[in-house]
Amino acid sequence: MVQEVGLRAWAAMHETERLSVLIGDIYDTALDPARWVPVLGKIREFIGGWAIALSWKDAVAKRGGCYFTEGDQDPFYRQVYFDKYIKLDPFTMTQFVVDVEEPKSFLDVLPHAELVQTRIYKEWAQPQGVVDALMCLIDRSVTSVGFMVVFRNERDGFVDDATRRRARLVIPHIRRATLIGKVVDLRKAEAASFADTLDGIDAGMFLVDPTGRLVHANAAGHAMLTETDVLRATGGHLTLNDPQADQALAETFATTGDGDAAVGIKGVAVPIVALNGERYVAHVLPLTSGARRQAGATYRAAAALFVHKAALETPSPPQAIAEAYRLTAMELRVLLAIVEVGGVPEVAEALGVAESTIKTHLGRIFAKTNSSRQADLVKLVAGFASPLAG
Repeated sequence: MVQEVGLRAWAAMHETERLSVLIGDIYDTALDPARWVPVLGKIREFIGGWAIALSWKDAVAKRGGCYFTEGDQDPFYRQVYFDKYIKLDPFTMTQFVVDVEEPKSFLDVLPHAELVQTRIYKEWAQPQGVVDALMCLIDRSVTSVGFMVVFRNERDGFVDDATRRRARLVIPHIRRATLIGKVVDLRKAEAASFADTLDGIDAGMFLVDPTGRLVHANAAGHAMLTETDVLRATGGHLTLNDPQADQALAETFATTGDGDAAVGIKGVAVPIVALNGERYVAHVLPLTSGARRQAGATYRAAAALFVHKAALETPSPPQAIAEAYRLTAMELRVLLAIVEVGGVPEVAEALGVAESTIKTHLGRIFAKTNSSRQADLVKLVAGFASPLAG
């Protein structure tokens, strides 16, 4: 059983040992979101940075907010970012053309010479001593994203390969924990009454041992077992009708007895195709370590499996535009700024870059979209927008 470890003692551990403890702490947040702040402190120290946040953004509404934060960032700068600078952030529009879980830095979006000329750098980052930031998407819908961001100051330096490597070790586990919390909303659940509390949720919940033997199911889970479109109980073992998904989950269940780190980064969100053609998603939460151990021991379970119907995955308008015309992240940013802000001088001022830079990107956009006027670009973007958008 992984014991709770203070930040100072944890920081003194070897990296492999710290990672094992950290992964367990991350999964404990699925049962108790109040744990996120101290866990974020450990994540920040492990990856390397000055401040950290779990946040969300809506690129269409140009708004966002923080779920949890940790570090020395002044709350004023945190709030003014969402009030004023969110639409100027190089990450805001490019977030739709980067891969989920893949760490990205400011310098992946803009060269340093251009970054330091932007308004958000001069007015927001530089006054705080922020020289770089590492951002990882953990969830994405049509218009919004959930993400983790780690800010780096002069002492931390720029995001490097070692920083990215450490981030890749923890991000899949963060994503698994947050997706489970999003699906089942465990804020009021207590480990002692874990399964009973979950009887009222819409997602099918199944407690299983390392061999996949079913030891408990909630009401929604029993309904799925009765319908047999998605899964069934065969000889007391839980079996998915989708062979690929069944194999992936069987491998995950088999590792749960070896601790949280052994669960690995595969199968964070396992897609399932039901017999009737409908699509579902499964998430696995280990129950053999940390604060989840009591819940698992009560039912002699090694893992909790959550199965729910998948939402329709429609590309966001920015993502669809970028894919259709093979635009780079910066070209997409300039295109959307032209539509929203106006002409080249206005866009250059808003983005904090030289007019010549905007003109260079605009020329490439015209060539790729086979257009010649800014009015054509406005029509192009409007054509990708949802007719139901208000």
